[in-house]
Amino acid sequence: MSTPHINANKGDFAKIVLMAGDPLRAKWIAETFLVDAKIVTEIRGMFGYTGHTKSGKLVSVMGSGMGMPSIGIYSYELFSEFDVEAIIRIGTCGSYQKSIHVGDVIIAQGACTDSNWMHEYELNGTYSALGSFDLLLAAYEGSKELNKNAHVGNILSADIFYNKRPDIWTKWAELGVLGVEMESYALYANAAYLGKKALGIFTVSDSFHHEPMLTPEQRQLGLTNMVEIALSVVEKLY
Repeated sequence: MSTPHINANKGDFAKIVLMAGDPLRAKWIAETFLVDAKIVTEIRGMFGYTGHTKSGKLVSVMGSGMGMPSIGIYSYELFSEFDVEAIIRIGTCGSYQKSIHVGDVIIAQGACTDSNWMHEYELNGTYSALGSFDLLLAAYEGSKELNKNAHVGNILSADIFYNKRPDIWTKWAELGVLGVEMESYALYANAAYLGKKALGIFTVSDSFHHEPMLTPEQRQLGLTNMVEIALSVVEKLY
């Protein structure tokens, strides 16, 4: 049964989905890393594929678009309508720390936010959005086994890309936040509310300490380390 945003049928998705912001990146991952990948949704140009890892594990990969509202819709529908049990967001981020360089990988143990995402739940405090520990542990172990340079910690999921306060990031950096992206808080919150699992794994595409940033082509196609770590989670747990 399709939803307003995903034109797939029950059973078309694997239990675990790798979710890239860019649908063309999802297409590249399916064509590069999966065996016998078949497209299962393409409405609004948001491509989704299901195939197998090279060892035969069933896995799906799909685009999410940019920002929390977009990944919020797609992750909610995957969790609630297509029997997906876990989503690993694989995307790019900016580094807040001098020790984390362009091309490194960040595994998000938790996500801060400047969004009002949790307003609908009418909480009387601030919700701490955390990744699922078993996914986190498998990703960390996979990074070590694959000899990938991965950092584990807190990230910021921001609503604003072009912030009129150019130095506001330093306040987050002072609290040890590793970097910034725009989706994971909503993904973690959806997973928690629906009793599912989620994790964010990121390639550092640029640094707030003025390192050269990845080119658009590198952002789309050159993110192999991150994808291999995510697939190692599939191999370990699914």
